[in-house]
Amino acid sequence: MGIDDISKKAQEFLKDERVTKALKSEKAEGTSDKILDGIAGAADKATGGKYRDQIDNAKKAADKKIGNQ
Repeated sequence: MGIDDISKKAQEFLKDERVTKALKSEKAEGTSDKILDGIAGAADKATGGKYRDQIDNAKKAADKKIGNQ
């Protein structure tokens, strides 16, 4: 199984109505906020704050795709 196969399966998985509903739930919002904050903080620390704006923009874009806010 190559990367293309994995990508196609992931896309199919994400199109499932149950998956979409779960990703837009309040629980997903809280969990994703914690994870995204941790990742953004680690990336900011690793880069010495040099890319803070880009990291914040990426975090905001990801947050729009997961959860309900």
